[in-house]
Amino acid sequence: MSDNGKPAIPDHRIGEPAGLRPAGHRLNSRQLLQSTGTVGGWTLISRILGLVRDVVYARLFGATYVMDAFFVAFRIPNIFRRFFAEGAFSQAFVPVFAEYDQSRERQEVQELVDRAAGTLGAILLVIAAVGSIAAPLFVALFAPGFIAEGGDGGAGADRYELAVDMLRWTFPYLLFVSLAALAGGILNTYHRFVAAAFSPVLLNVVLIGFAVWVAPHFARPGMALAVGVFVAGILQLGCMLPSLARLRLLPRPRWGWPHPGVRKILKLMVPGLFGSSVAQISILLDTLIASFLVTGGIGTGCTTPIAS
Repeated sequence: MSDNGKPAIPDHRIGEPAGLRPAGHRLNSRQLLQSTGTVGGWTLISRILGLVRDVVYARLFGATYVMDAFFVAFRIPNIFRRFFAEGAFSQAFVPVFAEYDQSRERQEVQELVDRAAGTLGAILLVIAAVGSIAAPLFVALFAPGFIAEGGDGGAGADRYELAVDMLRWTFPYLLFVSLAALAGGILNTYHRFVAAAFSPVLLNVVLIGFAVWVAPHFARPGMALAVGVFVAGILQLGCMLPSLARLRLLPRPRWGWPHPGVRKILKLMVPGLFGSSVAQISILLDTLIASFLVTGGIGTGCTTPIAS
């Protein structure tokens, strides 16, 4: 605490640009309004593009088994995303990172970023690999109606095989979007909101582009949607990196399970995991039940829509 009663800036912060000193810095009314407008504006654009995306899908693919397979293949990694991306992980990471930034040396802040990125990335790399290899099992678990006996003229088998092939492309999206969420948490702590707010817009633009211009070149046009998800994930993560580089906090991923900051993040994640589980179980049950409907039942919006 300084002599005037205000929080003292740690020695390693003195002389840094104000944009690199979130410790003790609060947005004034004008800055708060501007930031709200920025995030709200990009979110509105994302929602509009999400509607355009759905219209494009309906126009090009209709209520077919292709859309059923795609929605299931995209929904599975998105369920895990609520745990490792914008859900429990972000809720635990941001306060720990802010605490380190306010009270620790710059080197310790960088080490937390490196260790958190390395640990999260390693865990998700394993999960993505297992998910891709065990795609048939995941589809059977989340959409048993695709392989149920007595399906409508074999469409269930077609949906199942296509969903499995799609899931092998969409599951790695979990890795990219979770690391992008980590980067977004860092940027938001420094009041840099544009990149994280723009990320969903990029997702919808890529998905629309792949549906309109890339799908016609595929032997199975629906597969282009899954490949689009994979590419969008890479771009969503990539759009964060320049902003992190300007903050001089570009991660150098290293395994950090024993690191005290990482252990604290994992501890804080536990309540969030329980909270997120309730909503995700509901989505799982919706998808499971909808998989027993006629072809097109999932794709026509019988369950929770994909992320916008």
